[in-house]
Amino acid sequence: MEKDDEYFMRQALEQARKAAEMGEVPVGCVVVHDGTVIGMGHNLRESRADPTAHAEIEALKQAASELGTWYLEGVTVYCTLEPCCMCAGALVNARVERLVYGLSDDKSGACGSVVNLLEQPALNHRVDMTSGVLAEESLQLLQDFFKERR
Repeated sequence: MEKDDEYFMRQALEQARKAAEMGEVPVGCVVVHDGTVIGMGHNLRESRADPTAHAEIEALKQAASELGTWYLEGVTVYCTLEPCCMCAGALVNARVERLVYGLSDDKSGACGSVVNLLEQPALNHRVDMTSGVLAEESLQLLQDFFKERR
């Protein structure tokens, strides 16, 4: 079986489902290097009372530990929701090669929706980006989660 963007995004969606089961906003992320998942995470902000416990940050930490370096050159990050400023900044600082995300975030997206940190000329690294992969599934997870909370 050939592993493509949808294959890895489905794994990120599984992480998002884990977040929802814990009462966390359902956002999930996986980090891939040479066709292998080396990091995964989902939102843990409520559980940890930690504003930095976003899915992307959790997955990047795990990937850095796996590779033994914070330089994450050659990796692709798959996230169900467009990263915020903090997470987009982490992608740039870690020298991530590529980001693939599902749903755009018109309120706090920092990869093109509100701002675009991934292609800032003043920064020393650019991240290639693909958006809209399995966006409907990501949207459905978020809608279901917030519908249950109301």
